[in-house]
Amino acid sequence: MIKSPLKLLLVLFVVFTLSGFNAAANAHNLHNIKQTDTTKVRTDENGRIYPTPPANANRLFYLQRSPNINALSYDINIDEKTGKPDEDSPIHIYWLQYAEKNGEPSELTFIQRKFAYGLTSKALGNDKYDIRIMSYKKFPLTLMRAADGKYHIFATVAKKQIVLQNIFIQIDGGSMWSPNIVFIEMKGTDPVTGKEVTERFKP
Repeated sequence: MIKSPLKLLLVLFVVFTLSGFNAAANAHNLHNIKQTDTTKVRTDENGRIYPTPPANANRLFYLQRSPNINALSYDINIDEKTGKPDEDSPIHIYWLQYAEKNGEPSELTFIQRKFAYGLTSKALGNDKYDIRIMSYKKFPLTLMRAADGKYHIFATVAKKQIVLQNIFIQIDGGSMWSPNIVFIEMKGTDPVTGKEVTERFKP
């Protein structure tokens, strides 16, 4: 038991000082979470958390980039007559506006669709399509029906095939026409085991 008021004040001073130090250290660590750390919550330069878009039965995958927290949704476009992907436009792409709105959808501009986030598609037969993102055409994606009877996007990264769920692109400078891409991170599931797979690479 501490009888001296002076000693009591000293003890309280030490306790509050250490508490403040720990709180400041924790705040500093949270502020300095890096985009490259996939084990922690990803935030933009303003500290806003990248949201996970709400579930959508038609969504194949979504894409996010480091400049802001908006997302691009890539949804299957089924022909109502055939029950199969529309041959001319098998995938519908649109923005989910989170940076200044509450996730409201909006269509891509002509330039975004033709030179950046739009797709090319080529029918391969047997309800399979070769899919390429306009800004990175050398990386093949395959749209096809999986064992669950639904259409998915398949990607092969590091010799592993995954059912793609989302893509994150880390950009550091450059221009709209030629961004400096630090890395591309793809997340999905192993179609055999169902386990989550994350692969990151420098394009």
